[in-house]
Amino acid sequence: MKIHHIAIICSDYKVSKKFYTEILELNIIREVYREERRSYKLDLAIGEHYVIELFSFPNPPKRPSRPESCGLRHLAFSVENVNEKRIELIEKGLNCEEIRIDEFTGKEFFFTQDPDQLPLEFYEA
Repeated sequence: MKIHHIAIICSDYKVSKKFYTEILELNIIREVYREERRSYKLDLAIGEHYVIELFSFPNPPKRPSRPESCGLRHLAFSVENVNEKRIELIEKGLNCEEIRIDEFTGKEFFFTQDPDQLPLEFYEA
């Protein structure tokens, strides 16, 4: 029917929470600490739409990212204005790639990374 949410495990919960809530401006639905797992779970939304579960776990293994590896490649967020979003993220201290044009749709997009180097794409709506 639709994708319910995407789960992300981070290496530094405080850094990633700040990134997703203050830099990307996702809304917090709920935050819980699960003592038995020594793990935080932060449910995040775009507007009212639940999209990401951010988890912390003690000593998670590094994510293979480069060269390309099997598994989730990146997360893509739809934005009204790619250039404005890129400027906003650069002003917040992110290193953003140059804007590219999708050869099949003609739409603009660019990539940046979260604190654990998970590739994030921002794609023209």
